[in-house]
Amino acid sequence: MIKNLLPEGFHDSLPPLAEAGFRLERDVLDTLASHGYARVSPPLVEYEDVLTGRMKGSTKSDLMRFVDPISQRTLALRPDITMQIGRIAATSLSRAARPLRLSYSGQVLQLRSGQLRPERSRLQIGAELIGSDSVAAASEIVSVAIEALMQAGLTGITVDFTMPDLVDILSAGPLPLSDADAAEVRGELDMKDAGGLAELGATGYLPLIEATGPFDDAMAKMRAFASDDLLTSRLDGIAAIAATIKDKANLTLDPTERHGFEYQNWFGFTLFAEGFVGAMGRGGSYEIPAHDGGTENAVGFSLYPGPLIDAGFSAKRKNTVFLPLGHDSQAAAALRLDGWRTVAALSQDDKAEDLRCTHILVGTTPQEI
Repeated sequence: MIKNLLPEGFHDSLPPLAEAGFRLERDVLDTLASHGYARVSPPLVEYEDVLTGRMKGSTKSDLMRFVDPISQRTLALRPDITMQIGRIAATSLSRAARPLRLSYSGQVLQLRSGQLRPERSRLQIGAELIGSDSVAAASEIVSVAIEALMQAGLTGITVDFTMPDLVDILSAGPLPLSDADAAEVRGELDMKDAGGLAELGATGYLPLIEATGPFDDAMAKMRAFASDDLLTSRLDGIAAIAATIKDKANLTLDPTERHGFEYQNWFGFTLFAEGFVGAMGRGGSYEIPAHDGGTENAVGFSLYPGPLIDAGFSAKRKNTVFLPLGHDSQAAAALRLDGWRTVAALSQDDKAEDLRCTHILVGTTPQEI
């Protein structure tokens, strides 16, 4: 007897949720295309050393690997598409005009599942603007991300800003720390542990724990805390981005949040939506290796719409017409051209209700069941 078990963390997507996922993916990609983001589609598998050469915040142990029987080199399944976009920008599209706007969609594989999202394979949709990390570029990316979620049907969107390299700025300037101490301070800030910071003797970092919450209040606390020109400049940039989207989403600030921002630098953001637990996506500014050996600035975001698909959030029931035996084929063809779905009976035993139809064709007119 064949055992029909799937590996842990993997599942089939069935009707109507599979269709809901396809429609949501199309709506988001259409939104990105309307803003000039051209679609690219990198492969699911690459050479391990090529992937790891562009990875930050991850290690080889995080990859699903196997040996290519043709080249005898180690291959890896991608855990993220963003790094592949960087490779494309630095190679095949290295001579394309900047800023370069690219969008993508595809499955990525996580070696280990998380508590909130147990699946190991998930859909990633995103956009990258390569060649600039200016306030204007960042504002566009955040605005497009919000619009994409709204087109997918989400409401009550919240954008939570963060400053991924904040401790780097402070430890190299006004609040000096060794590399080892800076790592410990990051850990205590991750846990919002004031006592832990005090034990480390890093009391100068305590105000950062309080500078979290609604954007205006948290920004005011950060302004009062800032004594470094670079930090002030970063705050000015985030405030300018926030000003462009304040009427589109709720805004919060958590300047020390680092989860999911392993390779972002001066700003990052997390997207939340009303009615859903956990983040819908993340984005921010970063650098990619350039074809000339240097680096290139970029901003972008990635959405992970699995929770929306699992909830059937966009699984709208479309009008489906049952076509009985001997139906008018020309009338059925006209209905399909008009956007209807048709399901034709193959025998007298076929029933409209069993086939999830909403209407039945009577003569040349669909009648609601």
